[in-house]
Amino acid sequence: MSARDFLHAAFHDPRTHAYRVVESVVWTLIILSIAVLIAEPFFPDGSRGDQVLQRIDQVLLGLFAIEVSTRILTYRPPELEVFKKPPLGRLRTEVFGRIRFALTPMMLIDILTVLALVPALRGLRALRLLRLLRTKRFFRYANPFRGLMHAFEEDRLLFAFAFSVLGVETILGGISLFLVERSVNLEIDSVADGLWWALVTITTVGFGDITPVTTLGRVIGGVMMVGGLFTLALFAGVIGHSLLHAVLSIREEQFRMSGYVNHIVVCGYEMGSGMLLEVLSSEIDLEEQRIVLFGPYERPRQLAPEFMWVQGDPTKESELDKARIAHASTVIVTGSRRVKPQQADATTILTTFTIRSALTKSPAAKNRKKPVRIIAEILDSENVQHARAAGSDEVIETRRVGYSLLAHTVVYPGVADATSRMVFGGHQNLYVGRMPESLEVPATFDQVSQQIHASSGCLVIGVRDPETGEEQVNPPRDELITSGMELLYLASQPCLESP
Repeated sequence: MSARDFLHAAFHDPRTHAYRVVESVVWTLIILSIAVLIAEPFFPDGSRGDQVLQRIDQVLLGLFAIEVSTRILTYRPPELEVFKKPPLGRLRTEVFGRIRFALTPMMLIDILTVLALVPALRGLRALRLLRLLRTKRFFRYANPFRGLMHAFEEDRLLFAFAFSVLGVETILGGISLFLVERSVNLEIDSVADGLWWALVTITTVGFGDITPVTTLGRVIGGVMMVGGLFTLALFAGVIGHSLLHAVLSIREEQFRMSGYVNHIVVCGYEMGSGMLLEVLSSEIDLEEQRIVLFGPYERPRQLAPEFMWVQGDPTKESELDKARIAHASTVIVTGSRRVKPQQADATTILTTFTIRSALTKSPAAKNRKKPVRIIAEILDSENVQHARAAGSDEVIETRRVGYSLLAHTVVYPGVADATSRMVFGGHQNLYVGRMPESLEVPATFDQVSQQIHASSGCLVIGVRDPETGEEQVNPPRDELITSGMELLYLASQPCLESP
C-alpha cells in the first residue's frame, strides 16, 4: 500500500484501523480544544495562564489545519473510480472534486474553525463545538444534524437559487441607493454602505442606521421592502421543502431514546383499521399503557394525538428497536386490507418471524419477567399454522370468525347479538385468569366454578393448560382441576389475576 493509499484510508475509510486511530486522535484534540475554550474566560487578558492557553490553542488549531488539509488533499473524487480520463481530465476532476468536497457543510465548518488562526477571527473557535454533530452514538437511526447537512447538499441548487436572488437584490438595491444618494446622504460614504442598507432592508431587520433621504431613494427602499417579502417567502419554501423530513426524523430517535416500557406496538396499521384503536382505547387505560403504531408510512393526519406513531419497516430487524419492541408488553400484527389475503398474510408472517428473531437476540428481552406476546391477524385460514410456526403466541382468524358467526346465526337466531355483546368491552366478556390461591385443589370443575361464582360472581366456562395451550370449554362437571390450571370465565370486568 502506497503512502497516498494509506492516508486516504486513514482519513476516509471507516472500515480501516488507521481511520479509527485518526478519529480517536481528532476527538481527543476536539475535547482539549473545547476545554481550552471553556477555561479561557477564567484567566485575565495578558496573564500567564491566558498566555499558556493561547499557545495551547494555537498548537491545537495548527494540528486541526494539518488534519483538514490532509483530509481534503487525500480525498478521491468518485468519478475517477468509474471513468477513465486522460491526464489533463484527471487533473481537472481531482481539483474540482476536492473543491466540491471542501464546500460540503461539514468541511466548511472545519475550515472556518481553522481560520481562527488569524487573530481577528478568533471568535470562530466556537464553531469547533459543531464537530460534535458528527457523533453517531446518540442518533442511531437518523442523525437529524447529519440529515440537515444532507438536505443542504441534495438541494444545493434550490439554496443556490435562493441565495442568488438575495445577492442580486442586494447588489442592485445597494448600488442604486449609493448612486442616487451618495452626494446628499451623509450616512452613505461608499458602495459597502449601500450594500449593507440593502441587505438590512431585504431581510426586514431595519436597524435604521442608514435611511434614504430623497424621493427616488425612498422609492428604491419601497421596492426593496416588497422584494424582501417575496425573498423571505422563497427561503421559507426552500427550507420547508428541504429540511422537513430531516427534522421529523428526530421523532424516531425521541422514542428510541425514551424510557417507554410495557407499551403495545401495532404493526401494519392502516387508516381503515381505525376501529381497532377505538376498541383498544375502551379496553386499555392510555394513561397507564401507551399504544405505539409502527409502519412504513408518515403519520396519518387523522390519527388522534394520544397514539404515538413511529415510522419504520417492521419486516426489517434492524428497525425494530425504533419502537422498542423488546420493552413492549404486546405486539399486534394486523393484516392489510389493500392487498389480497395471501399477500397480506405473507407480510404478517414475515413480520412475526422478524420480531421473534429479533427478540431472541435482544439482551433486554432475555432479562424480562414475562416474554413479549405476539398476536397476529390472519385473513386466510390456511396460514394459521404458518403464523404459529413464525412465533405468534395467538392467532386471530378475523374473516373465519366473522363468517362462522354469520352462518351460525342463520341456524340459531340471536347468537350473533349475544356473541357480539360478549366480546365488547364493558359487557359480559371472556377472560383468562389464574386459579385463586384460596381454592383447595385438586377439585372437580363443578366445585371450582361454584366457589368462584359464589365469591366473585364470575361464570367459569372452561379451563386452560398454560404449558400446552390446550383449552376445554364446558368440561364434564367431575373433571379434576389441578393446581396451575388457568380458568376461562365470563364477567363484566376481570375478577381473577391475569396469567
